[in-house]
Amino acid sequence: MAKTPLLLIPGLLCSPRLFAPQAAALADAAEVVVPDWRRAPLAIWDSWESAARWCVEQMSPGKFALAGLSLGGMLAVEIMQLAADRVTRLALLDTGMRSQNDAERAVRRARIRLAEEGHFELVLGLQMSRFIPAYRLPDKALVDEVMTMCGEIGVEIYRRQEELAAIRADRRPDLPKINCPTIVVCGRDDAATPLFLSEEMAAAIKGSELIVIEACGHLISMEKPEETSAILHRWLSR
Repeated sequence: MAKTPLLLIPGLLCSPRLFAPQAAALADAAEVVVPDWRRAPLAIWDSWESAARWCVEQMSPGKFALAGLSLGGMLAVEIMQLAADRVTRLALLDTGMRSQNDAERAVRRARIRLAEEGHFELVLGLQMSRFIPAYRLPDKALVDEVMTMCGEIGVEIYRRQEELAAIRADRRPDLPKINCPTIVVCGRDDAATPLFLSEEMAAAIKGSELIVIEACGHLISMEKPEETSAILHRWLSR
């Protein structure tokens, strides 16, 4: 049986390490492509459209399944504005479609200043409280893996990702236009993109399914790799 081309888009501060468990677990069913931000021209971060187009360019011509986590989920919905005819199914993982208010932009820009002033390790430490629930922080293997992944991205890509995230459009009005089979997945204890954001996305996309992963935070693919892989496997096989 032919494998499904699958584009898995990582989020802010996330390298392909984010989806390493899924790339392995889904190898029997999918030809998995995970964009590596370190290989992209920095100019892709000049606009949401250019970042989305670069992601699509990583795929061979033809149709594909599409999933993205956090900023990757936002990019997935941008792709739906550009190439919806190529997307066979959609998975939005721990993400949200709202624009940023002034206070949220200020927080992002404060983190950028810290990183630019040589405090990138402090920024990564601050991100841990958003990425991983407090009750998982004693899990040294998980924290070390997440810190290694974030460190791989580096200051310059991080800065550009944060700047783009700060100016994102409100994509909620575009959600009802999505017609392909869609799942919306969120960790129950996600502090970065709380569950209510997933609930409103699922309510707006006709026929979509909301799946909540219990005792899990923002990085479901790393915190609960087997459960996340099983969810994506079922989604692909429908």
